[in-house]
Amino acid sequence: MTLTYLDLTPDQRTCLDGMPFDGNHLVSGPPGSGKSLLAVQRAVMLALTGTPVTLLTYSNLLRQSLAAAAHALGPTDRSVHVRTAHTWLAEWYGDGLRRGADGWYDWQVLFDRAADTGPVPGLTLVVDEGQDLPSEFYLLCRMLGSRTTVCADECQRLTDSNSTLAEIVRGLGRCTRHDIDGNHRSTQQIASFAAHFRTGAGAAVLPDRQGPPVRLHRFHERGAADLLIVLAQQHPQHTIGVIANSKHTQFSLLGSLSRRASRLKVQLYTSDAKGGQYRNIDLGRPGIVIVHRKSAKGLGFDTVVIPDTHTDASEDPTSAALRMEYYVLVTRARRELHLGHEGETEPPLLAQVPMRDLMRG
Repeated sequence: MTLTYLDLTPDQRTCLDGMPFDGNHLVSGPPGSGKSLLAVQRAVMLALTGTPVTLLTYSNLLRQSLAAAAHALGPTDRSVHVRTAHTWLAEWYGDGLRRGADGWYDWQVLFDRAADTGPVPGLTLVVDEGQDLPSEFYLLCRMLGSRTTVCADECQRLTDSNSTLAEIVRGLGRCTRHDIDGNHRSTQQIASFAAHFRTGAGAAVLPDRQGPPVRLHRFHERGAADLLIVLAQQHPQHTIGVIANSKHTQFSLLGSLSRRASRLKVQLYTSDAKGGQYRNIDLGRPGIVIVHRKSAKGLGFDTVVIPDTHTDASEDPTSAALRMEYYVLVTRARRELHLGHEGETEPPLLAQVPMRDLMRG
């Protein structure tokens, strides 16, 4: 069996090669440590043994990103199937499965079906950003007898119904832990800034790669669009991810950019869209992509712009949830990171960051 590695470091390859095909496995690591790459590689490796593999995510946008990588790398028979967890659960259960108020399905109904059907022969799952799935999901995997590999970081939770690493292990039952470290995505400047929002124990490991300083801008009415036009002109081959806190901000920026710089062909993604141009986008295409904060998990862009930090001004800057959210958002950036706010006063969460890690103006 020949496996072509996709941009893996020696440590990542050692982790992948040392993971037995059988059993349950949990791979944990910080942002930029390569968990998504490992998830794709693990799915492909397992598929090459002759067993179809399902690669699962919580986010539909991350599903699109991983599907492109899996199909480029995977077996020609497309035996790696990439799904959101919601879609896979509905496919497994069949017609009549309804979502509850929290957006998830009735777990007791799923447990009852699993008890009736028994283990599913050959069921093989790989889960990326597994901390965003509820603990009940992993108990269901155990009931179905799945061979499950989970990549997760409990310092990057963005959902209300999430799992700690301990809950993932407990749900799966017998499970082998694999830890990876390092930040192979961001620059030292971005990682040093992100460390101010890290909620986990221990100090973050900073990468050696250097880049521009992280910048905070005070925007006037059209300031965010002005900045994005400049960045797109300066770096025409870069991906520029705009991560907004509301759908209103997303479409307002799209409208402004479309009127003033239609040549940029800005893409926008919203999970509310049922299909079409706002549901399916090309994340590999250079240029500007506007996404909501809830869809940013697992993605990476050359440049990230967070234009509306003023919307967090009333939030408690010591809130673990807010700090974790910013930790996720800012670590999406590979080379440049820009944050913006409207009004004279910086949001309290950013005001406490020293000048050495955040350049103002």
